[in-house]
Amino acid sequence: MLLPVVMAGGTGSRLWPMSRELQPKQFLSFHQGGSMLQNTISRLEGLAVEDPIVICNEDHRFLVAEQLRQLNKLAGNIILEPVGRNTAPAITLAALHAIRMGEDPILLVLAADHLIEDEDTFHSVIRNSIPFAEQGKLVTFGIVPGQPETGYGYIQRGDMQQVGEATAWKIRRFVEKPDLSTAQAYLDSGEYLWNSGMFMFRASVYLQEVSAYCPEILDACRSAMMQPVSDLDFIKLNKDIFSKCPSNSIDYAVMEHTQAGIVAAMDAGWNDVGSWSALWETSNHDSNGNALTGDVFAHNTRDCYIRSEDKLTATLGVSDLVIVNTKDALLVSNKDSVQDVKVVVEYLKSQSRSEFREHPTRYLPWGHVETLVMNTRYKVNRITIIPGGELSLQLHHHRLEHWVVLTGTASILVDNNAFFLTENESTTIPVGKKHKLSNPGKINLEVLEIQFGSYLGEDDVQRIQ
Repeated sequence: MLLPVVMAGGTGSRLWPMSRELQPKQFLSFHQGGSMLQNTISRLEGLAVEDPIVICNEDHRFLVAEQLRQLNKLAGNIILEPVGRNTAPAITLAALHAIRMGEDPILLVLAADHLIEDEDTFHSVIRNSIPFAEQGKLVTFGIVPGQPETGYGYIQRGDMQQVGEATAWKIRRFVEKPDLSTAQAYLDSGEYLWNSGMFMFRASVYLQEVSAYCPEILDACRSAMMQPVSDLDFIKLNKDIFSKCPSNSIDYAVMEHTQAGIVAAMDAGWNDVGSWSALWETSNHDSNGNALTGDVFAHNTRDCYIRSEDKLTATLGVSDLVIVNTKDALLVSNKDSVQDVKVVVEYLKSQSRSEFREHPTRYLPWGHVETLVMNTRYKVNRITIIPGGELSLQLHHHRLEHWVVLTGTASILVDNNAFFLTENESTTIPVGKKHKLSNPGKINLEVLEIQFGSYLGEDDVQRIQ
């Protein structure tokens, strides 16, 4: 069986304001169905695969755990990178973990944020590539180009390789993103494929190649994995050791040097959804070429991508625009200018604004909290706690909190006083009082929390337990 390895790291900002540092695009849902991570895993149905290994950074651990839990794929299979070190170390960690479990599986390495429309062809190419991996080859999957694309790297095919009815090619060379005329020449030649960033190889073979061409990566990853810390559903690494690991992609570290590399061609409607214009291209369109999501009224509007997350968005007499309306930000851009969204993110960072980093809704192991109102002296949150979830025992030095139960039953502890509240009942937590909130029921608990005080920062939370 194949062991999928899903790389879910990264904090890409090209789809801001939907994609944020603490909730990037791989954890969002842009088309019908689940998130991009969930769709990547669900896409494997029909193949003989084990539960996936998912690699992510620590900031996203609860998002990944919850999304795997929804798919019934949560099985202590999340590797947390304390710092990002690119794809070569991430895949090395997965290979070491697989070997440590006493097996030597064939790894199917996938990115968590790709779109593949033709799943049957995807499955067929994967199945046909297994014999090459069984022979000790390192397979990468090249996408058959449909147009001259300057935003992707390319792979030039070499001599044809065949195992039974399965066909692939030796890798002649990797090419960086070309200019338009060069991309057109690549397309005309028929020798080049887009570099998808998907791979297949046996775990031990990959580790041998890493040892040969970039031993520093293998040594650092092996040392960081020597004493992993099990934390609920996560595999945590030694941060000090892993931080010294070189940062390198699998292409630069291994694939450009190995003599065992081959490329299999895939024509399955692949897209890395790297911009809002790419998302418009892959979405369903109305009769005027518009891709509309949410509460949208579009009159005399053509070829636009319009997404409204929280409020009515109306357009009159516009075309070729991207309009994304979230709870706390609005983006309006010509489709030809969406690559410049990074300028907005850089501005937000320079001004120390929160909109580049997080949404008003934050996800935590016990549920999530949405900030409804923020002022200098008061703050209003809507807290949702899953059944069995509980907040830590804590106190605050600068604020009191007033809780109103909206739905469900709340179990509350204030100092040594324990009591229950149900819908439309409330209580107040004075400044300096130890308190804990939990959900003993079978349905989600929703609580309206109103904070009052001279300081409302998150660092005014003293966790006692």
